[in-house]
Amino acid sequence: MPSGLKSFLIQYRNIEGRTRRLVLGRYGVLASASARHLAREKLAAVARGEDPSAERPAVRARMSVSEACDWYLKEAEAGRILGRSHRPIRASTLKMDRSRIEAHIKPLLGNRSVSSLSLRDVEALQADIAAGKSARDGKAGRGDETTGGAWVASWTVGTLRSLLGHAARLNISGKNPAQGVRQFAFERRRRPLSDNELRHFGRVMRDLAAEGEHSTGLAAIRLMLLSGFGRMEVLALKRSWVSPPDHCVRFPDTNSGARIRAIGDAALTCVDAAPELVGSPFVFPAHRGNGHFVGVGRVLDRVCAKANLKDVTPRVLRHTFASVARELGFSGPTIAGLLGRSAQGVTQAHGHVDAALVATADRVSARLADLLDNTATINTSRKSPQADITPVWLRETTEENGGD
Repeated sequence: MPSGLKSFLIQYRNIEGRTRRLVLGRYGVLASASARHLAREKLAAVARGEDPSAERPAVRARMSVSEACDWYLKEAEAGRILGRSHRPIRASTLKMDRSRIEAHIKPLLGNRSVSSLSLRDVEALQADIAAGKSARDGKAGRGDETTGGAWVASWTVGTLRSLLGHAARLNISGKNPAQGVRQFAFERRRRPLSDNELRHFGRVMRDLAAEGEHSTGLAAIRLMLLSGFGRMEVLALKRSWVSPPDHCVRFPDTNSGARIRAIGDAALTCVDAAPELVGSPFVFPAHRGNGHFVGVGRVLDRVCAKANLKDVTPRVLRHTFASVARELGFSGPTIAGLLGRSAQGVTQAHGHVDAALVATADRVSARLADLLDNTATINTSRKSPQADITPVWLRETTEENGGD
């Protein structure tokens, strides 16, 4: 080797006539006599029709879980592993995979060999994560804390099953020991905010803005509500993707490829109102570094704490957008189109979004903006599903609107 290292190897043709090379061992570690003896054994196997080089995957089956994880991340980041949509796995997905690997899989199973794992070991991993065995506290303000719970455990085991499945499929390791694992069920938060809750939510956001709350975080929360976009769709949104004349956002990369999504006037106003940072392509840039803003979860938690609202997440904001669309009388397929869940051809053609969908997005975002800004009348048909909301602000909201 150029480095000066020397190795013993044999070169031969297998039964298919293909040239193969097999390294026998490092010179100095393996004695010359031993190397010649080993070479005779391997070449005798070739004469019998065997292929010693083909035994290397069996050696790889003894790789550790940590090595399998590193292999997966390296190959996936290079675009050599395709996901369920038969496209290279997205960078955002790999970021989450890396986080689960480093926080949970490696600390608990990293030193184990893949071949020694059983289904029982994988389900024990899930139980340990849920119990908080891999949880750790992060440094204040750094966002590197790690939690446990059924939700985290289930997603982590899903990541492990997927990466070991890729390794088994490509003959990098033996069979996938996580195949058939039963993952924890967890309840998704699907409740929407009621009209009264939205009024109060908007008033609290205005109060916090006056008190100096993070303006970027508040603006991102408002856009999530007015657009129905997901958390990362809003945070990673680039100005070049937004087309005000067409009332749409052209996402170049989603889980199902490029997408065009309708966006209403009220949501576009929110985008226009976001101050631009020179040199940053993002609508909501980070205050430090070149990335986008990421702290919307903490801002949302502070808004909900002051508003006395429980279990409100970015997903709840998305469900609220869908709920308002239903209250306005729009059909399920139309709402699916607004949320980007319908087939690509249903909502867009030739690079343009359907005009009816644009009109729908405009009406829904306008209604939500009116509720947040406290300029809409209360719709008594929409009741809050949350029974423990403090009734004081509900009475105040009703009095402000003439007791209606």
